[in-house]
Amino acid sequence: MPSPFPGMDPWVESAENFRDLHNSLVTYIREALNAALPKGYIARGTQLVWVDDELHREPDVGVFGRPDPPDGGTALATLAGAVAVSEQPVPEPWEQPYLEILTTEGKRLVTMVEVLSLSNKRGGDNGRVSYRQKQQECALGGVNLVEIDLLRGGAHTTAAPEAELRRTAGPFDYHACVMIAGDTVRYFAVPIRLAERLPAVPVPLDPGVPPVSVELQPLFDRAYDTGRYADWIDYRRPPDPPLAAEQQAWAAGILKEKGLIP
Repeated sequence: MPSPFPGMDPWVESAENFRDLHNSLVTYIREALNAALPKGYIARGTQLVWVDDELHREPDVGVFGRPDPPDGGTALATLAGAVAVSEQPVPEPWEQPYLEILTTEGKRLVTMVEVLSLSNKRGGDNGRVSYRQKQQECALGGVNLVEIDLLRGGAHTTAAPEAELRRTAGPFDYHACVMIAGDTVRYFAVPIRLAERLPAVPVPLDPGVPPVSVELQPLFDRAYDTGRYADWIDYRRPPDPPLAAEQQAWAAGILKEKGLIP
C-alpha cells in the first residue's frame, strides 16, 4: 500500500521509522545510479564510522561489540603496585551507509551521495561532527557531494550556506544540495515542498561528463511499500516533528479522504 501523501510522508520522519527508511533509500539510490551511470563509473556502498561516546542504540547502524570473557564474567586487569580507580565502558564505533561514485579505471572517487540521517542533523552528536568533517574533505579533495535532506527537524547540515540557501531557494520543507568541487566550490539546491512529489536530483560526475539524474519519488514509494509502513504507522497520532497548522490541516484532509483517520 503506497503512502497517502503525494511526496514525502512526514510520519516516516520519526526516529522509529526514518532509521529503517534511510537504509532502504541508500540501497535503492545505488541501484538507480548504477542503471544510469555511463560506462566507466560505478556506485558503491560504503560506511561512515564514528565513535559514539554516549552509546546511542540506533538500529540503522551496525554495532561492533566486544566479546564477553570466556568465563562469562568481567575481565578485570590488575597491575601490581597500582590502585584500581574506576571502570568505564569503552566507546563503540558506529557505521552509517552512504554512496560513492568511482571510476572503474583507477578506482578514483568522483562523487559522494548522502541521505542525511537523524544523527547527521543532531547538534553535538559525534555523527554530526564526523559528517561535517567529511563535507570539508570532499571540498578540499575535489570530490562532488550530493546531499538529500528529507528531515524537517534538526540543525541545517547540508554543505550549502544556510542563509544563501534560504535566500535563493525560497521556502522549502526538504531539499537536496549538490556541491560541485573544483578550484571554486559551487553549490546548487533542489527545494522540496511537503505537498509536492519528490523531484529528480542531478548527480554530477567529472568535468565534461553530463550529470545523471535520480528520480526520488519512485524510490521513496518503493521503500515505503517494502518497509510496510502502512501497517506500522498510526496516522491518528501527530507526526514527529509536528507540522505547522496549515500543513496539519492539509494532511488531515488527505488522511480523512483515504479513510486513515475519522
